[in-house]
Amino acid sequence: MKAHRLLVPAILFLLSTAIYAQKKEGFSRTQTIKIESSILNETRNMSIYLPDDYAYSEAKYPVLYLLDGGAHLQHASGAADYLSIRGIIPDIIVVAIHNVDRTRDFSPVHVESAPTSGGAEKFLGFLSKELVPKLEKAYRTAGFNILLGHSFGGTFIGYTLLAEPDLFDAYLAVSPALMFANNFVVNKASEKLKPFKDTKYFYMTVGNEERYFEALEEYSSIMTEKAGESVEFKYVKMMEENHGTTPYLTVFSGLKFIFKQWQLPQEMLQADLDAIDDHYLKVSKKYGIEVATPELVINALGYNYLQTKEYEKAIATFKTNVERYPGSANVYDSLGEAYENDGKPDQAAQNYQKAVSLGEKNGDANLAVYKTNLERVSKK
Repeated sequence: MKAHRLLVPAILFLLSTAIYAQKKEGFSRTQTIKIESSILNETRNMSIYLPDDYAYSEAKYPVLYLLDGGAHLQHASGAADYLSIRGIIPDIIVVAIHNVDRTRDFSPVHVESAPTSGGAEKFLGFLSKELVPKLEKAYRTAGFNILLGHSFGGTFIGYTLLAEPDLFDAYLAVSPALMFANNFVVNKASEKLKPFKDTKYFYMTVGNEERYFEALEEYSSIMTEKAGESVEFKYVKMMEENHGTTPYLTVFSGLKFIFKQWQLPQEMLQADLDAIDDHYLKVSKKYGIEVATPELVINALGYNYLQTKEYEKAIATFKTNVERYPGSANVYDSLGEAYENDGKPDQAAQNYQKAVSLGEKNGDANLAVYKTNLERVSKK
């Protein structure tokens, strides 16, 4: 796509929106699954929100699991899209777990004031033995799992971290009700919490909710003291927010916190592809998942060379993108543009034609652009 006069950040955004605009016939980003749970003895419903390039790539993706999924799916998937399109976090799969009895499922012990409470052990068994294995079998997951819980869901997060710490790699605890059952989770953390085998990421927030503060302050101190460097932990008081508004801001800020080393520094777009590949290799090691240099980043580097009229470097870079992402119409269009600028209309036409063919096959939203480019260079 043409982007000659754009600054680097704008190029990156333009290219990313071009890539994510693609659609494939019969592919729906939102899917639903049901699990007949033998552990819970009931049917459980999940909504799955897939990355837009899921149908085209062979990539594997981190997974964000949402407790109270019906309440959080829309804003959480929107935050994931917004951040990933800008290269701030990776593309992720979002799984909304719909409630049956949240009091039962999220509470680690029974209390008389809540007749159905005390079912967290069974619900955790459902997650670890039924839901997560099913998702890993049915979808291309990367083995990096994030759990979000709000209020009582945050109580369950504290319980999960103690009972089965290897199930999730990162946590977003939103106004967690850790004062439940006389600070049960806080007290158990004080007794049992120890450094984790693998690094955990824990982002905890609270609004202007005074009755939460004492338990959260104590839990924060325990986490820092007992888990130490094995957890990247952050506790944020959002004093201008309330119990209903903290989830929206927590997802956005929390995902940025978890993946704070993901984004390619802007100055590296002035480097070469080897240096950029090295950045994503380091990211792979940090998060324990295989991370390929994104198509949009390679394209942005190619357009940098195109702007400075380093046509050989631009062509070589776009060729690499074609090799790595042969199913994308956009990479052929970009290579065609480099050839056109280098005064090679025949090679440009070949690549524009490939972009058109793939665009027609994929239902690409930028098909009209590809056709315009092909028509223009064909006249030459």
